[in-house]
Amino acid sequence: MKVEKKKKISISLTTQILIATIGGIIFGAVVGPWASNIKFIGDIFIRLIQMSVILLVMSAVAAAVGSGDGQDVGKMGFHTFKWIILFTIISASLGIALSMLIQPGVGIQIANAEDIANAAVESTSLQDTVLGFVSTNIIGSMADSAMVPCIVFALFFGVAMGAYTRQSGNRNMADWVTGLNAIITNIIKTVMHIAPVGIFCLLADVAGSTGFKVIIPMLKFLGVLLIGDIVQFLIYGPLTATLCKVNPARMPKKFAKMSMMAVTTTSGAICLPTKMEDAVTKFGVSRKVADFTGPITMSMNSCGAAMCYVVAIFFMAQSTGVDLTVYQMGMAILLSCLMCMGTIVVPGGSVIVFTFLASSLGLPLESIAILIGIDWFSGMFRTLMNVDVDVMVGMLVASKLGELDRDVYNGVKEVTY
Repeated sequence: MKVEKKKKISISLTTQILIATIGGIIFGAVVGPWASNIKFIGDIFIRLIQMSVILLVMSAVAAAVGSGDGQDVGKMGFHTFKWIILFTIISASLGIALSMLIQPGVGIQIANAEDIANAAVESTSLQDTVLGFVSTNIIGSMADSAMVPCIVFALFFGVAMGAYTRQSGNRNMADWVTGLNAIITNIIKTVMHIAPVGIFCLLADVAGSTGFKVIIPMLKFLGVLLIGDIVQFLIYGPLTATLCKVNPARMPKKFAKMSMMAVTTTSGAICLPTKMEDAVTKFGVSRKVADFTGPITMSMNSCGAAMCYVVAIFFMAQSTGVDLTVYQMGMAILLSCLMCMGTIVVPGGSVIVFTFLASSLGLPLESIAILIGIDWFSGMFRTLMNVDVDVMVGMLVASKLGELDRDVYNGVKEVTY
């Protein structure tokens, strides 16, 4: 008599995250402010990812640049930034069109002076922002989690490492950097096992402590972001699929896990490991291209953020009775695109950007408090668009360089990251 073994029920990480998302919101709504007591567990998860992200970014970029010749790196860089610039401009322009049509700031009651004082943050000039791309102390930049200076250093390091390897024939340093990247990747894969628990605790705190009342007067603002995300997907998805000669209908399922991570963590940095792995294993992007485009697009391709910043500018103007001139609208696109270059990739970083944009365009700061109040919710839409378009950029670059494996994309071949 044969005894049949019971099959173990296996739940994918994507499904676990979805369950944790719903469960966290319901739990927080039921227990109320008490949910803030478990927020520290979610913070531990975020910190475990953050502690490895800088090393992951720098080792991935350096290994990708150092493994190819100067021509390969130049081609990858050119095509990466070409699509970053194009998509960002389209997204910012879409933000203007939707803001003029829906008018998210009309009818909003501005927060009182006390709220504004509590929400005040220090503004940063555009010159300081651009200057900050180059570090005076790379160790300090790593300690501060300053992504763009670290990427700039990693690019230089990778180029110099590649030149050294070709001239000397010694691959010890290149192998060491590649090995370091593999080790950091393994650390992050281990940490991802507790992602559902961390996300549950974070969302329970949002639902229980912050509450959802703050969303009600801002539904129009959030609605613009939602519509904008849908329109962008309808533009970028088919465009990418057509140029890469793949079936666009397969994209939604492939984006599922990273999209859930983006919505629940609102952090491009936290999503980076998942995004890079899925780009290789689900979309067929080569490891070399994914390691190069992944970190760079995380910091510099911010389609969702560009649109959000433009909508925020119109919200600040409309909610305070200011009519934007054509010049200010043009500046809104320019400044929003520039602020996406190295935008802070952790939750809440957009507060500084809002203040900078308001100061640069001479808009009243009163409405910033409301934007701060719903920043977590608007961050869901920003990060979702940022992360998913990052992969599309990787696909377009890989396709152009002959580094896109369509068998992997079509599911007839499996690879590991």
